[in-house]
Amino acid sequence: MGEPVESLVVERVETFVVELPAIRSFGISGGSVTTAGKPVERVLVKVTAGGVTGWGEATPTPSWTYETVESITSTIDRYLAPALAGRPAWDLDGAGAAFEKAINRGLSIGSPIAKSALDIALHDLLGRALGVPLGVLWGHRRIERIRLGWIVSGQSPREVRQAVEEGRAEGYSAFKVKVGLHDEATDAAVVAAVREAAPDAPIWVDANQAYTVGGALRMARRLADLDVAAFEQPLPANDITGLRRLRDHSPLPVALDESLRHPSDLATLVKLDAVDIAIAKVQRSGGLTLSRRLCQLAEDAGLQIMGSGLTDSDLGFAASLHLFAAFGVDTPVDLNGRQFIRSPYVGGTTVEVSGGTAAVPKGPGLGVEVDEDAVRALASGRR
Repeated sequence: MGEPVESLVVERVETFVVELPAIRSFGISGGSVTTAGKPVERVLVKVTAGGVTGWGEATPTPSWTYETVESITSTIDRYLAPALAGRPAWDLDGAGAAFEKAINRGLSIGSPIAKSALDIALHDLLGRALGVPLGVLWGHRRIERIRLGWIVSGQSPREVRQAVEEGRAEGYSAFKVKVGLHDEATDAAVVAAVREAAPDAPIWVDANQAYTVGGALRMARRLADLDVAAFEQPLPANDITGLRRLRDHSPLPVALDESLRHPSDLATLVKLDAVDIAIAKVQRSGGLTLSRRLCQLAEDAGLQIMGSGLTDSDLGFAASLHLFAAFGVDTPVDLNGRQFIRSPYVGGTTVEVSGGTAAVPKGPGLGVEVDEDAVRALASGRR
C-alpha cells in the first residue's frame, strides 16, 4: 500500500496529446466532432504522488466549447500544474480552490475541461493509493450498471433509420437525437424517423443551443406526440429569461447541459423555476468534485438527473460511470465515446460494455489500466 494517503504530496504532472482512431463521423449543431478515419486528439494527464499515479482525460471539442488542445495543454502545464505541485494529493477541495486562483471563473467556470482532467486524475490516484474504486472512496454507489443511449446525428430520415438499426445491432435500445442541424421541418422529420424505427424505445433530443425561444417552442410542439422524454439545451446557455419562458410553455421537459457550468448556475435556474432536468457532465463542470456537488443540489431540489459526456475515451467514460452510479442515474445516458472512438492506450482492465449497458468499474480508482508506453507512442507531437 505504500505510505499513508494523508502524506502523499503531488510531485509531478505530465500531459500527453494523443491521437485516437475515430470509428464513425459525428456532428452537432456547432459543427463536426469526429470524422471517420481521421484521428481525434485527447489530452491525457498523469499525476504522481509518493510513487502512486493517477490518470485523467480532457476532451477538446471546439465545436461545443472554447477549449482546444493547445489551450488545455498550456493551461495545465503553465498554470494548473504549478498550482497543484507540493499540495496534499488528498485535498480535492483545496486543489479546486488553487485552480480557481490560477485560472479564475471570469464570465464562465474558467477552463473547466483542463481542470477536470486534473481532478479526475487526483481521484484516480487516491482510489489507487487506497486500493478502492471511486464509489467506495465516496461511500456512494447506488447502481452497478448504467444504460447507454445510441447517438443519432444523421442528415436525413433515411440516414437516421440506418443509424437506429446500427445501434440496435450493437445491443442499444435507447436513442439520443441531435437536432438543430437542419431547418425545423427536417429536424422534426429526423426525430419522427427515429420514433418510427424504434417505436418503443426511450428517445430524447439535444439541440446544443441551436434554437431561439420561438423556434424551440415550435419544435417542442412538433415533437409532443412522439413520446420524447426530454428537450436538451434548446437555447443558448446564458438565455436565462428565454429558458424560463420556454419551460412555462413547452409540452416537453426542458433539460439543461451547457447552462450548468457550475453548481451555482443550477441554483440560479432552480430559483427561477427554469429547469426540469439537470444534465450531469463531468468535463463541463470542471471534474468530479464539482459534478458531485451539482448532482447533490439537483437531487435536493427534486430535479431529475440525466447523464452526458464529451465523446470521452475510456478514462473519461469511467469517471462518468462512477458519478452516475453514485446518484443512481437509471435513465439512459449519453456516454458515446465507444460509439465513435477507440482507446488504444488501455493496457488491461477497462470498462465492460454489453447489451447497451456499461458496468461500473470495480478496480481501484477509475478502474482503467493505462499502458504508459502506449500513451507515449500515441502522443501526437503537437507540443
